[in-house]
Amino acid sequence: MDLNCTVLELPNVGELRAKKLNSMGIFTAEDLLTHFPREYDDRSNVCKIKDLVANEENTFIAYVKGQGENIRIKNITFTRIKLYDETGSIFAVWYNQLYMKKAFAEKTEYLFTGKVQKKYGKLEVASPEYEKAEIALDKIVPIYPSVNGLSQKIWRKLIGNVLEQVKGQLKEWLPFWIRKEYLLCERNFAIENIHFPETQQKFFQARRRLVFEEFFLLQIGLLIMKQTLQEGKEGIVMKKVKCIEEFEKRLPFSMTSAQKKVILEIKKDMTKGKVMNRLVQGDVGSGKTAVAMTIAYWTIQNGYQAALMVPTEVLAEQHYESFSKLFEPLHIKTVLLTGSLTAKQKREVLEQIATGEAKMILGTHAVIQKNVVFYKLGLVVTDEQHRFGVRQRSALSEKGENPHVLVMTATPIPRTLALILYGDLDISIIDELPPGRQKIDTLAVTPSYRERIYQFIKKHADMGLQSYIICPMIEENEKLEVQAVLSYTEALQEGTLKGYRVTCVHGKMKAKEKQSIMEQFSKGEIDVLVSTTVVEVGINVPNAVIMLIENAERFGLAQLHQLRGRVGRGSEKSYCILINEGKNKIAKQRMNVMSKSSDGFVISEMDLKLRGPGEFFGTRQHGLPELKIGNLYKDMPILKEAQSAAEMLLQRDKYLQMEIHKELKQQVTALWQNEQLSI
Repeated sequence: MDLNCTVLELPNVGELRAKKLNSMGIFTAEDLLTHFPREYDDRSNVCKIKDLVANEENTFIAYVKGQGENIRIKNITFTRIKLYDETGSIFAVWYNQLYMKKAFAEKTEYLFTGKVQKKYGKLEVASPEYEKAEIALDKIVPIYPSVNGLSQKIWRKLIGNVLEQVKGQLKEWLPFWIRKEYLLCERNFAIENIHFPETQQKFFQARRRLVFEEFFLLQIGLLIMKQTLQEGKEGIVMKKVKCIEEFEKRLPFSMTSAQKKVILEIKKDMTKGKVMNRLVQGDVGSGKTAVAMTIAYWTIQNGYQAALMVPTEVLAEQHYESFSKLFEPLHIKTVLLTGSLTAKQKREVLEQIATGEAKMILGTHAVIQKNVVFYKLGLVVTDEQHRFGVRQRSALSEKGENPHVLVMTATPIPRTLALILYGDLDISIIDELPPGRQKIDTLAVTPSYRERIYQFIKKHADMGLQSYIICPMIEENEKLEVQAVLSYTEALQEGTLKGYRVTCVHGKMKAKEKQSIMEQFSKGEIDVLVSTTVVEVGINVPNAVIMLIENAERFGLAQLHQLRGRVGRGSEKSYCILINEGKNKIAKQRMNVMSKSSDGFVISEMDLKLRGPGEFFGTRQHGLPELKIGNLYKDMPILKEAQSAAEMLLQRDKYLQMEIHKELKQQVTALWQNEQLSI
């Protein structure tokens, strides 16, 4: 079987089923094989009907007497069948599946698995999975991520068919010495036993191999990128080091020792003749911008241009204001380049950049457009790196002759993880906040406090202070009972906050409209801004003192911490109020972490531990390939092994040119195709 064949060419897949598979990113037979189970059901654990537990998944053996019945109540049609064993009986119910009435042979034993519920005093199991008992016992059964219309039975059948066709034929592309060194099983064994493990031991062996290979490919890609960025490139050697101290004296505040330490690390990079590629991590308000400003000034004093790229126009404008204030009196021409400039303004700015008149360039993605030509670019800074892919960063670098690259992020990632995620960068951390930075009181409360909170917001609005209210969704969704921005804003405008200036902003608005509202809020013309997480990055309003977050349990801790950082920027006491509707233990633990800690790195560690990496951040937005099986928290030891193996392999074969690494090279290229890895 050709693993590249489309799912439509597989047995039991018609156009509708293919469409559903495609919606989950499954287009080929190979995609099916790498659609790994999210959990497993151990069906050797079978109970009697009398021992079934309500509100839990149960597995039991039962038989049918006679046929079931099809029942219609109003618009609902369902099939009800009574199941028996020697200890009792239970009803099984299937909705809108009238054929189920004749699905079972009388007095034949079947193994049923499903959630048991108590209805009208009797036990009932809705839409259970079933198989003939003699073929189903002692099985560890995979449960796959799915969409409506694709039952677990369908998944098992489709994947089982492909596995049967390719049994023993999957190519092994991990070098033998790596498999031997790290005790990894062979690939055919791994794929078979991740889907249908014969024993728990075989499952663990299979998972270890597949997690290792995923991390290994990730690391190879990152290390090759780092090699490509550094190899054969002479970095600009910056001189005039004294001017750094001169500029620091001009700042309206004193640098912290953490900022000075990071500047020293950057200084070493930029004076040794190699291209700098450094990530600066620092919590909200730690002073990353001041570091970037100092290094940009130094670059300009050495006769080069500096460019800063940010993800939003609001942030670009705010940076433009702060840079201009310090740079213009020093006769450093500072320009802003964003998508909303008029054609005439854009032409003028582009000419100033091309002639070298503009020394400091600030902007959004607009700075990497083809028509932007720099005169002499020496430093590239990107802010909020997770909003840009690796390639976008490179696109800006390519605008100059090997400029130095400084990447900044306020998303705190545990250091061990950052070293691996940003394998193409060196890392600096600003782990200290400037003195005088406001401590924000954080309170986690239930929805019953909502009215009291609104009174608190009104009291502050009467004092001329502003508030944010964050909701997780834009429009109502019946399935998710969460506060939606549009209806929420309307309810406030017509109810509790009538008479106050309440406006909303969200990601689906046109850029100009969003920009205009953000500017009004910055100028104090709005009392309460109801928003989605579009304010997470790129707005600085010192007059805003309350951050109210609805459905806080639906956000990651790192994201809650980012949102909290939008207040506490002025001289007034600030508050972050988390309305938590989560009833489970983890939701309460997470809110507790937020209330007790203001350290972004501590919070990110806990976030990773409590929610796992998939929730912590989408790797896609980091410009990294998506992880299908590896867990960046749980599998850290394997991740470190994979990093060591990748380093050793590239020492032997720098760009995977050897014939024996041909298959491996194809795997790396396929994984990194979105970043167009050139090897």
